[in-house]
Amino acid sequence: MNFRKWSDPLAMTKEELPGKNWTAILLAWFDRNKRDLPWREDKPRNPYHVWISEIMLQQTRTEAVKPYFVSWMEHFPTIHDLAKADEADVLHQWQGLGYYTRARNIHRAAREMEEKYGGHLPENKEEILSLPGIGGYTAGAILSMAYGKKEGAIDGNVLRVYARLYAVEEDILKRRGRKTIESLVKETLPNRAGDFNEALMDLGAEICIPRSPRCESCPLLSRCRAFHEGKEKELPKRTPKKPQKEEEAACAIVVREGKVLLHKRPSKGMLASMWEFPMVLSGSAEKARTALETALSGKAGECLWQYRHVFTHRIWHMKAYRMEASHIPEGEYGWYSPEEYRELPLAGPHARLAAFVEQLVRQRS
Repeated sequence: MNFRKWSDPLAMTKEELPGKNWTAILLAWFDRNKRDLPWREDKPRNPYHVWISEIMLQQTRTEAVKPYFVSWMEHFPTIHDLAKADEADVLHQWQGLGYYTRARNIHRAAREMEEKYGGHLPENKEEILSLPGIGGYTAGAILSMAYGKKEGAIDGNVLRVYARLYAVEEDILKRRGRKTIESLVKETLPNRAGDFNEALMDLGAEICIPRSPRCESCPLLSRCRAFHEGKEKELPKRTPKKPQKEEEAACAIVVREGKVLLHKRPSKGMLASMWEFPMVLSGSAEKARTALETALSGKAGECLWQYRHVFTHRIWHMKAYRMEASHIPEGEYGWYSPEEYRELPLAGPHARLAAFVEQLVRQRS
């Protein structure tokens, strides 16, 4: 089927696209097709649920977020419960979602809300924006979806949908392109702003996807200027990402009497205050292994585990070696059984290594 040969009873010229009524078309589509998500179950929407879900969804797939959201709400059902929790517990519940600064900011914001607003999310935009970790997008989502206010919520999905719908040629990651789309959102935002923002998110996540948009399923097919011009795969224009820095990581598996040696990372920097197996990073695997042997005054034995972990800006090529350590470096180290380290916030890929080591410890005991 050639989808470019579409017809529209209200056909418009290229200059007139997408027209004024496309927002009503999108909302009608959303009413019939909106995704069933655990944070959408409340009517009216719970501001706390909107906030947590939107932070979790940053840089994370929706399907991956679902079980984390459910578990989070079981542990911290209210902002009050979150505010009084220990940071280690908060980080543990976040474990696996990555970008742990998000969890720390959530915790800080909850404590601030407990102190200033009685454990409630404020309805004032300036007050919401003053909270740690909440930017314009999240504030717009909370205000529109939970409080029914006419506010936009512009994320990557919205930038992409508008760039195609209006054939925006500017780079959407640069100031000029973003300003163009912000103006278009402001001009077209309907009264049902919360539903509209979610409709744009669903459309961007399910149909108007980045590389190969599913135009044949799009309710706005006949209104899309990029499709009309044959540019749906060219737009939006984005600045190419810089290549990720690649590092070799040597990790030590040191087991004594059913317990393994773990290290707590510094309180600042990447994966701050998370726990890890003793690890050294280097530009080469051999240098990393040698540095690890020096740090622990031991000989690295057989490589028992390998893993490639991709962060946003870097990649770790990890190798874990069986070791006997005769020296514990300075810093916060401790011996933990699998039952004990399951309760610790483990740093990124070290949770995978911990699961592997647990099987190893059981075999030896």
